Amino acid sequence: MKSNVDNVEGSNMLIDERRQHVMSLIQRDGRVLVSELSDALGISRITIRKDLDYLESKGLVQRTHGGALAPQSSALLDPSLKEKEHHQLKEKQHIAAAAVKMVKEGQCVLLDSGSTTTAIARALREFSRLTVITNAVNIAAELANTDFDVILTGGSLRKSSFSLVGPLAEDVLREMHADILFLGVDGFDTKVGLTTPNVLESRVNRAMVNASTKVVAVCDSTKFSRRSLALIVAPSALHAVITDDQISDEDAEALRSAGIELVIT
Repeated sequence: MKSNVDNVEGSNMLIDERRQHVMSLIQRDGRVLVSELSDALGISRITIRKDLDYLESKGLVQRTHGGALAPQSSALLDPSLKEKEHHQLKEKQHIAAAAVKMVKEGQCVLLDSGSTTTAIARALREFSRLTVITNAVNIAAELANTDFDVILTGGSLRKSSFSLVGPLAEDVLREMHADILFLGVDGFDTKVGLTTPNVLESRVNRAMVNASTKVVAVCDSTKFSRRSLALIVAPSALHAVITDDQISDEDAEALRSAGIELVIT
């Protein structure tokens, strides 16, 4: 019987890359088998089981005898931009309105991909002179008819999020400097930091943080107390967080105690 698992050089993969590959298979097929992954990746079944146990501990998969399934809320693994846009819409608009108050005319603004940062891009239209750097193709399109200088990072396209990732995007960002970064996230654990389901996306996000004078996380309150697969940065890398008024008192206090400016919309 033919395996549904793609044949890749698993032995040459980094751990995070291997786990991301497993996640992509689960999202595509709804399940994976330990035996098939072991054969396709050329690594031991013990290692595969450890990977699946780790992913289950993060709430990303549901372990079964001999493999793993996508969890019931599988859309939360790495939802498409279209799916995200309809979630917490009003909160995102309020976050965007608060975000543009941090921007000054003539500045260089760096925008991560995502539905919240897309809302911010639309709100930035009230300015006349800005430079906007982004890895989001849809955000560049949103701003195409403005007088802004719009810079796309380049890279490989992730079709679900319209974002550009990979070494080319990272290399471009190393040569850039932005006054302020608005960074959207999929998970925000105030002890661990900001996380995203995609390893390549996390690396680009980290390069954005390093390229920016001020780093602002923008996320609705449902993103707190959640962890996704790949760590972007620890909370200590942030200067400010903009979120809605449903954030828990515990998370709000943790951010303020860490010296992070908290803006509640």
